[in-house]
Amino acid sequence: MRRIESLAATAFALALACGAALAQTDAESRLTGLRLNGNEPIEIESDKLEVREAENVAVFTGNVSVTQGPTILKSGTMTVFYAKDGGSAATGSSNIERLEVDGKVYVKSDKQVATGDRGVFDMKTEVLVLSGSEVVLSEGNNVLRGCKLTVQMKSGRAQVDGCSKGSGSGRVQMKLDPSSRQ
Repeated sequence: MRRIESLAATAFALALACGAALAQTDAESRLTGLRLNGNEPIEIESDKLEVREAENVAVFTGNVSVTQGPTILKSGTMTVFYAKDGGSAATGSSNIERLEVDGKVYVKSDKQVATGDRGVFDMKTEVLVLSGSEVVLSEGNNVLRGCKLTVQMKSGRAQVDGCSKGSGSGRVQMKLDPSSRQ
């Protein structure tokens, strides 16, 4: 059970980083409020869980949903990669190298929503990347669009990249609604 809690905590680091990135009007600004609520229960649901101990991998597939308090992460799959030197997908070890979510990734935290095609959270470098044909961060009528969001959790820096040629305008797009200012 400790393993699942650690896995879910990692998923929520991903979820909170996506949501908090939109709260900044400057994509290079310092992120704030990236905290997990350790007092709230974490629930993970999926159609299937496959543990491949020899590969140090655990794969949740089919309608994956991770919930803690007001934060929800949904995706088609969530794959957890454990360190070969001490991590284990079947025991209580929580030595996770990285977490990958794929297949219509949806993250909602309070009023903020982030969507993309895939997400990767590297535990060692504490770097989150949410990417896809279109990554959308929204809070009410405020919307930020690009194809890649990179968040460096240690420094709190976020960067949004536009789409490469052939997909959209190739530029980062932001719509800010003055009435949402408080």
